[in-house]
Amino acid sequence: MPKVAMIGAGSLIFCSALTTDILATEALKDSEICLMNRTKPKLDRMEAYIKRVVEENNLPATVTATLDRREALQDADYVIVMIQVGGVDAFGHDYKIPLKYGVDQCIGDSLGPGGVFRALRTIPVLIEIARDMEALCPNAIMLNYANPMAACCFALGKASNVEYIGLCHGVQTTLDLIGGYVDVPKEEIDFLCAGVNHMGWFLSLKDKRDGRDLYPILRENFEKPGYYVNEKVRGEVMRHFGYFMTESTGHLSEYIPWFRSHKRALELYCDEPDFGGASGAYYKYSMMIADKYTDGRQNTSQDTSDSDRA
Repeated sequence: MPKVAMIGAGSLIFCSALTTDILATEALKDSEICLMNRTKPKLDRMEAYIKRVVEENNLPATVTATLDRREALQDADYVIVMIQVGGVDAFGHDYKIPLKYGVDQCIGDSLGPGGVFRALRTIPVLIEIARDMEALCPNAIMLNYANPMAACCFALGKASNVEYIGLCHGVQTTLDLIGGYVDVPKEEIDFLCAGVNHMGWFLSLKDKRDGRDLYPILRENFEKPGYYVNEKVRGEVMRHFGYFMTESTGHLSEYIPWFRSHKRALELYCDEPDFGGASGAYYKYSMMIADKYTDGRQNTSQDTSDSDRA
């Protein structure tokens, strides 16, 4: 029975989705899932949800929960990290302070000032987790979902000998979109995607059923207003570089300097709501989730959509 330690288990999206994926995997369905979080209300909600999944699906898995990180890491085989150090309050500074000085961010978690601020908060905690792993589960693998991914993983490689890998869901979610854009079910698409986290490129897209190249269809459709309007930045990048990117227009607009550097570019390419380029989209989404799940015992700053420091 492998032990999977979920560090930052209050993360509403990552913890619930990853745990159900683990339990749906035949080789892992009898895992010991140990949920760890700093704040108890979020931990209690996630524990109740995962236990319900196990019970209703009659699975052999066991689920435990703790506020003690070292207890969660003891003898773990896999360590999944999904922390957001400082929660929504700190994230607000990442967005609002740069905006005050003219730097407009849509996501603000990977590059630019938001990515730098988040790295400075997150890297010391990741190194603490790695140090605990060296003592408590030296053969475990860390699966890191904490951003900024490249900076965090670079730091882990410099500071520790634990095995780690940085992961993100961008490939899977973008493949869903591509399937709709070319009218082929995602399960029928044979693809090759390569790159670094938050900058992956679909180098090949083929229909498994007949081997046809799907890129001509994708490029042709993106010249139509109905497709282009939802993905202006990704559409422009594909025009120039020939390949479709894994990240949303909002994410990608921060990685390439021409799209958010002045008012005209923002109005032309980043004018769609939410992750289509809107200012502060991710921060506002996080605030919405925080408000939705605040239960009266916590204020918004303590009961957030992602975990605080673990």
